Order: sequence, then C-alpha cells, then structure tokens
Amino acid sequence: MLILFSFVVFLLFAGLIFFGLVKLYVKPKEAIERVAGTGMSAQDAAPVHPSLLFHDLVKRLGTLVPASPKDVTVMQRRLIRAGYRNPNALKVLYGAKAICAVLLPALAAALVVNSSFSQSNKFAAILVALAAGFFGPNEYIRMVAKRRQKQIQRGLANALDLMVVCVESGLGLDQAVMQVAKELEHAHPEISEELAIVNLELKAGKRRAEALRNLADRTAVEDLKKLVAVLIQADRFGTGVAQSLRAHADYMRVQARQVAEEKAAKLGVKLVFPIFFCILPSLFVVSVGPVVMKIMRELIPMMNNM
Repeated sequence: MLILFSFVVFLLFAGLIFFGLVKLYVKPKEAIERVAGTGMSAQDAAPVHPSLLFHDLVKRLGTLVPASPKDVTVMQRRLIRAGYRNPNALKVLYGAKAICAVLLPALAAALVVNSSFSQSNKFAAILVALAAGFFGPNEYIRMVAKRRQKQIQRGLANALDLMVVCVESGLGLDQAVMQVAKELEHAHPEISEELAIVNLELKAGKRRAEALRNLADRTAVEDLKKLVAVLIQADRFGTGVAQSLRAHADYMRVQARQVAEEKAAKLGVKLVFPIFFCILPSLFVVSVGPVVMKIMRELIPMMNNM
C-alpha cells in the first residue's frame, strides 16, 4: 500500500513538472518565428533568470488550485497585512501550497519507506507532511503579518508625536501625514509605507475618512484604529486636530506606561517556574552535595564498622 501511494505521489509530482515545463518552454509559434527570423525583438531574445521562471511556475500552479471566494478574500487581507500587495501574490501563495503539498509528502515517503516504523506510523508521517505542506504557507503569512503589526505598533508612538508637532506648527492633516511618512521612512518603514498609501489615496481623490478607514482595515492594529477614529471624529465635528492628537498622544503614553507596569507586575509570577526548575536544583546540588558526599565517605563506613 505504501509503495503504491509513493508511486502515485511520484507520478503526480512528475506530471506537475512536465505540465509546467510544457507551458514555459514548448511554444510552437515562437519556434516558427525564430526559424523564419520574424517576430523577434531584443526583449524576446533577452535571457530570463531561473528565479523568475520558478516564480512564473509557482504562479501558474496557483491559478490551477481551486479556492472558494470567501477564502480568497480572507487570504488577500492577510497578504495585505503581511505587506504583500502584488496582484499575483495570491496566485504565488496557492502555487507554493500546491508545491509544498506534493514535495513534503514525497520527501517524507522517501525517508520512512525503508525505516523500521510500522505501516500506520509511516502513513501518519506522510499525512503530517501533507498537512504541513498545505497549511505551512498560511502559517508563514500569518507570522509575517503578526510581526509587521508589531513593527507598526512600535513605530506608532513616534509617528503620533511627529504628527502632533507637524499639525501644531501649522501644517494641515494631509501635509502632516505626508511629512511623517517621509521622516519615518528609515526608522519605521512599515508605518511609513502605510501613511504613504494614505497620502496616495488622498491624491487619487478619495475622501479623508475613507482613506483613514482603509488604513485601519489594512493594518488591523488596535491602537491605529483608535487613532483613525479620533481623526475621523475631529474631521467630522470640526474640532481642533492638534488638540485631539495631543490628547490621544497623552492617552497612548499613559496606556503604554500601564502596560509596562502590568508586565513588570507579572514578572515575579513568571519567574517562579524558571527559579524552581532551573536555579533551585543547581543551588541544592552546590550546597547539599558536599555534605552528602562527606556522609557517604565517612559516616556510612563508620556505621558499618560498628
């Protein structure tokens, strides 16, 4: 049964490679034009890097993988939050899932086919490899999105302080957003990129409230959502933007201090387990070990002689 499954996986993988090579290299029309000497240009004759060929192969495989519209929407949002805004990013993701779902089970089957494991364990290892190959790219995108959200969260305080300075110096909110995006390009590139997108949307003709809501939806950072809500309310009710930003900056500073104090209060409880399992055994060995050795060398032979 295992040999048949391995053979089927090999045929599937070989078929995918053959289909991709046929799509990439077997082009009769271009061959005829090349022989006839017509239809050739410098751009067509330019060599293509192998990494681009592999990227094109993965994208073509992604177009063949079926997906539900709901899943497509969720994955597109997750890719945008991870910073992948290329229109072909979703196709590349599905292509990577297809390749990993074939390669990892084939590799696992090759590793366990001659091992001493039982048939059930071998089949379980292949199933685990299949699940890891299919869901691994999704987990990678989730981790990248989470790390990018942390970077945005880290740079939000500096961006807000700089925005307060720009607004209080006489700039409008749109000009302040553009200036903050320029100033934080090297220090915090993630939030600078998001603010630059807001600036481009405003230049394209979108309303300010819509552009700010798009910013909150793209990043999914709670503190940034609160800042967007403050800016939209200030713009809607006509209150001073500088005063609103200053009050929100003070609120965020107090909130950050409270979070730091909460983490410091939890530190003592979190240190109980490392101290109990790592430090106390070593202290016990250092302090009690010499006494135990002395008892074993002197007291026990003395008691046996009595």
